[in-house]
Amino acid sequence: MIQLCHRMISRDSGTTSRRRGSGRLLVIVTTMGGLFAGLLLISGSVSAQTRDHLTDQETELVRFHQELDKRIEVFIKAIDRRFAIINGTAAPVVKKSVKDEPDWGEVPRGTHTELLGDIAGILDEAITNIDDVNRRDEKNPLISRSLRKLTSSAKGYLNQLAALKNQAKDPDEANAIDRVADNANQIIEVGSKLPPPTPESDKKKKKP
Repeated sequence: MIQLCHRMISRDSGTTSRRRGSGRLLVIVTTMGGLFAGLLLISGSVSAQTRDHLTDQETELVRFHQELDKRIEVFIKAIDRRFAIINGTAAPVVKKSVKDEPDWGEVPRGTHTELLGDIAGILDEAITNIDDVNRRDEKNPLISRSLRKLTSSAKGYLNQLAALKNQAKDPDEANAIDRVADNANQIIEVGSKLPPPTPESDKKKKKP
């Protein structure tokens, strides 16, 4: 059984100013292969956001994909596009998974701080989607599968953020880097506690 719930928490008075605003606590508890609890804090100042973290085309892709794991893939690809811009590398080529899938459209634009803010918002929306599915069907196998995908990607984000941190001179950019790194670390903390995936071949075998 997996239970996810959001709680509003107040930050300790000793927390640095970059953590101002409300936080959201996502608690994941499962008894699959043993009981564990993980705490995932996705935080950020909503009032500081002055733009949508997804482009219109990316939002259409999220709406198009109804299965949780496919939506998480959209969020991951959207984050990868922004890291490519920040790092000055070619945007990853995204092929359509199905024929009638909407186009990705133009790559997002913005400063490093804005793009990093996008990434923080995308991570937050990804967790919200996982939580929403859990509310409706806590036994849905796509929940753990999606969290594993997000965890794997989060590990790669940390490597990129470490390089950016060394180059950042603008305090706002440095704060945005810290915020994304904190989100990624907490995702990894929860994802590392998931039980091993069940091999597809062991699930349901057809009778001869």
